Amino acid sequence: MDGIIIINKPKNYTSHDIVNIIRKNFNTRKVGHTGTLDPNATGVLPLLIGEATKLSKYLINHDKQYEVVLKLGVKTDTADAEGKVIEEKPVTINDNNFIINIMNSFKGIQEQKPPMYSAIKVNGRKLYEYARAGQSVEVKPRKIEIYDIQVININNTEISFKVSCSKGTYIRSLCEDIANKIGTIGYMKELNRVNVGVFNIEDAISLEDIGKENIVSEKLITIQKFFKDKESIRLTNKQLQRFLNGVSLNYKDYVDGIYNIYNENDQYIGIGVIDKYCLKRDIILKHTF
Repeated sequence: MDGIIIINKPKNYTSHDIVNIIRKNFNTRKVGHTGTLDPNATGVLPLLIGEATKLSKYLINHDKQYEVVLKLGVKTDTADAEGKVIEEKPVTINDNNFIINIMNSFKGIQEQKPPMYSAIKVNGRKLYEYARAGQSVEVKPRKIEIYDIQVININNTEISFKVSCSKGTYIRSLCEDIANKIGTIGYMKELNRVNVGVFNIEDAISLEDIGKENIVSEKLITIQKFFKDKESIRLTNKQLQRFLNGVSLNYKDYVDGIYNIYNENDQYIGIGVIDKYCLKRDIILKHTF
């Protein structure tokens, strides 16, 4: 099987847990994911299977959208619900408009400091390794962008909101920053990822659906389907043999970009890339030759 399956990840599973389930179910080692979800988080987890694992280079800069619950008045060491409570502070929300204005102020390009409990490396070690060892280290802020943020509900000390953001945005840090700007402390109580680039929660399947062949077949995003908007090139048998052997073909009348490749019999071969009028192989479906 070659393609992308979108899993609606439940709580209490790591992203690697889901990868192992897919490997076992489809009897293949070639499975990868695009963007880790913490065990406490739920939602869209795109999994690349077979030759589709080579699509990862086209998926690294995807924007994301989340549904979030921010808990005010409590701070944890991990900035989420899995951490240890390290501080509590009474808080009362009397003005919803004040909260909404604070949330809207986070729209735009800004610098964000990643949480200590993250996999970012500093001096060759992951930040969470420093945190677990009780060691401090300088963490440099990174540039991110919040495209949109919408308050869904304000209930006592909890704020539910939806946020669209760039790659590299840490929602745990965003929650703490919002709480600080409100004048209190807080942590990310719940996180549900509803969108990763072109992948939506509506297209996801549950873990229970993985064993249902009809559902998997219906929801599988093949390489051909993923590049359905790209133009096509049909190669003669002679051209195809050279193409598969890694020889560049001259296509001076074509613009640079990605192209779907077919053989003389209209069989889908995979994708090629034209760069400076030269067509080269990129992702090839091995069962086609």
